[in-house]
Amino acid sequence: MNPTRILAIRHGETAWNVDTRIQGQLDIPLNATGRWQAGQLSRAVAHEGLSAIYTSDLLRAHETAEAVGRGAGLPLVKDMGLRERAFGVFQGRTFTEIEAAWPEASMRWRKRDPDFVPEGGESLRVFYDRCATTATRLAAAHPGETIAFVAHGGVMDCLYRLATRVDLQAPRSWLLGNASINRLLYTPEGFTLIGWSDTQHLDGVARDESNDAAGPADRVGHAA
Repeated sequence: MNPTRILAIRHGETAWNVDTRIQGQLDIPLNATGRWQAGQLSRAVAHEGLSAIYTSDLLRAHETAEAVGRGAGLPLVKDMGLRERAFGVFQGRTFTEIEAAWPEASMRWRKRDPDFVPEGGESLRVFYDRCATTATRLAAAHPGETIAFVAHGGVMDCLYRLATRVDLQAPRSWLLGNASINRLLYTPEGFTLIGWSDTQHLDGVARDESNDAAGPADRVGHAA
């Protein structure tokens, strides 16, 4: 089987990225910077030879994917399996607010407890399994082709771990920049990492939440 080439793209910046506020599955639009980043993505992917574009149905990812679709001349296919992790009661709050309101829960979150479930949310293990299953299903449908996934920071983190076999509880040491392009290959044997966090099309302006004031929230939740 010929490998499937995948461009895994994180959505552009939102106001809540700037505020370091957990978005989860709340529907937050791109801000002005995010829309500019999406336009840069449109030009960057124009000559990638994409066969299909799959996107999270959440607005910030879908708006980014619309720009990717314009650059590639392709329609979008929404897939809820590409949604960000559901964070329940954590959504809409900063890491500092979460730590103050739920100190024990925030500690389990920071330690990447795979079975911890925020009230009304989903566990890291369930989220990872959802991302892995979705990515495998979509990639397997396009042998020998190049496709794009437009999704969220948490999804990108899961794909990195899936391709590199890094343990789910290992601390993150890789970037998850807004509007970054990450490259993977898929065969029936699994995923392989080809390139990560390409932001040349942004001239160095992509925001990675590890550089924000609430860096711990990004490290444990990637709630973008």
